[in-house]
Amino acid sequence: MNQPLITVITVAFNALEALKETAQSTWMQDYPNLEYIIVDGASKDGTKEWLEKIESQRGNEVKGQRSNVATGQQGNEAMSCPVRWISEPDKGIYDAMNKGAAMAKGEYCIFMNAGDTFVDEHVVSKMFVEAKEEADVVYGDIMKNGQVKGSLSPRNCHKMFYCHQAVFTRTSCLREIPFDIKHRYSADFKQAKQLFLAGKCFQYINMPVANFDTNGVSNTQRSKGLWDNVKVVCEVDSFKDKCRFLPHLLFPWIMCKLRGK
Repeated sequence: MNQPLITVITVAFNALEALKETAQSTWMQDYPNLEYIIVDGASKDGTKEWLEKIESQRGNEVKGQRSNVATGQQGNEAMSCPVRWISEPDKGIYDAMNKGAAMAKGEYCIFMNAGDTFVDEHVVSKMFVEAKEEADVVYGDIMKNGQVKGSLSPRNCHKMFYCHQAVFTRTSCLREIPFDIKHRYSADFKQAKQLFLAGKCFQYINMPVANFDTNGVSNTQRSKGLWDNVKVVCEVDSFKDKCRFLPHLLFPWIMCKLRGK
């Protein structure tokens, strides 16, 4: 594939230090056709002021000068791609992700939550050397607690077959099938099922894309996430598939409830 414009989207709320880590990881990518969108939920921790400082620094950059925008000091790292941002109240993480997709100019988007980072500076370049023109969804693996967590082959099942931090989705698909914000924990699961059932073209590339932040809500509130998956299956799947998938969700949900997770 040629080098299409890629939009990296980070949503954040009162997570300034984590946001800085994700932003720096994005700015270090060597892919030449990248834009960065930050969607802040009206944080009160200085995030908006930091974003305004970035905007000011970018406007005042002298050609050839490089500035470390993550710290606000002169350094060797550069903000090497266009950055756009908003800071306003939202209806949760998936509403903010929809806002980012609506703002995107790229052909593909990847969602990197505040605290998530790319495994190295070559990730996007390597992914789009191998990506096929017809692919609507290009995805890889993640690093979780220092270990590669492999994705599954494209399928309709009871769980995600990839993490959204490891997937580049065609922007037109994100607008055609946006995240359903009534699912606080599993809107990405529902969207993945809908994309698959709609016949979109998936391509798996065998490489880790992102270091996954395990402090996300779906990991810390496991029983609620599983129950939201149950509701997604009930909404999306046929009767036959409900019979296949629900037992795989209900048993672990009961166990998580008993363990207080």
